[in-house]
Amino acid sequence: METSNESMAIQEGRNKEWSPEDRLAWLSLKLIPGLGNRSLLRLYRHFGSPSVILKARRLELAQVPDLTKHAARALLSGERSRPPRQEWEALKERRIRILCLGDPDYPANLAAVSDPPAVLFVRGALESRDLVSVAVVGSRFASMPGLTFTEKLCRELAEQGVTVVSGLAVGIDGAAHRGALKGNGRTLAALGCGLDMDYPRPNADLRERIPRSGALITEFPLGIPPAAGHFPLRNRIISGLSLGVVVVEAGERSGSLITARLALEQGREVFAVPGLARHHRSVGPHRLLRDGAKLVETVEDILEEIRPLMRPSRNGKTAAPRRDEEEGKGPEPVPKALEETTSEEASIRDLLDHEPRHMDEICRALQWPVSRVMTVLLSMELKGMVKQLPGKYFVRGLD
Repeated sequence: METSNESMAIQEGRNKEWSPEDRLAWLSLKLIPGLGNRSLLRLYRHFGSPSVILKARRLELAQVPDLTKHAARALLSGERSRPPRQEWEALKERRIRILCLGDPDYPANLAAVSDPPAVLFVRGALESRDLVSVAVVGSRFASMPGLTFTEKLCRELAEQGVTVVSGLAVGIDGAAHRGALKGNGRTLAALGCGLDMDYPRPNADLRERIPRSGALITEFPLGIPPAAGHFPLRNRIISGLSLGVVVVEAGERSGSLITARLALEQGREVFAVPGLARHHRSVGPHRLLRDGAKLVETVEDILEEIRPLMRPSRNGKTAAPRRDEEEGKGPEPVPKALEETTSEEASIRDLLDHEPRHMDEICRALQWPVSRVMTVLLSMELKGMVKQLPGKYFVRGLD
């Protein structure tokens, strides 16, 4: 994994309104064969603008820290897999949006990881309430009890206002999306191919339904087929979008275990559902449980970990906090429950003053895991108790 420098640069560039020319420049960079995402992040951190990156000369590229000669040659070659303007029009025809680093609505959870996608292709809508997301992943060859459990779990998560994230694969992934839709909730699907690919075919119905209640997301341009090397990249998006990852069924070498490992590296919570002893589908979850993952038997096992970010809704259930985006309408009053300070929030508040303090320093001072500190800080930020500065630094907000 990279250091947090790229993530820091992203935070510094948040809330930037890219012009159409800049978005076309981002797309042009994505269409350069041999220019990978980490190279794009290094270039963005150094130059600060996609348009400036495209104009960079050889000597200027030589000054970019850790940029490989291969990436520099690819950028200087002028080659594109397709003409950018042609790709732009094709995306518009398919109602696919280009979401770039620095966009105000680039997912905050994903922007906080060390290697977020420089460009996302999105069909559907990402909303502020998707901040409270949980990923549910597992075997493509799931058992019927596993599928039934997953669908029920995700329906109950959705009914509580939690966005369900998964990878649209057959098996557990598909059950997770279906459960969220049955709960009339939101669901996000991260893909390892272009959004025009008919993959996986058995879940074609979900590909059409999900954009109406969430979004299909990928970092791969149109025409890119699924490939083995794409799925670990897709998995980091699944975990990066989420506050935690639930593994239901997984074999010894399952991609779900890769997602769980990435979640740990990103400072997210890892959950696992126990299965039958010594069954091949239970190997992955049981290994995670031995390594300290939180056991999940009911939805409450998940909710108790993320409840600091949830608030009562008008129907008496819980829902994720969101901004009211309707034009001319002010924000809803903050519920009384959200105004109360928890003991965890008080512990962090006592550490903060008006001098910036890094999140890692807060973790060390309290001896809490990153996932716990991040969850409480997000809750405090929503209440105005803290203010986040570039680079994951925090100061005390209004008392």
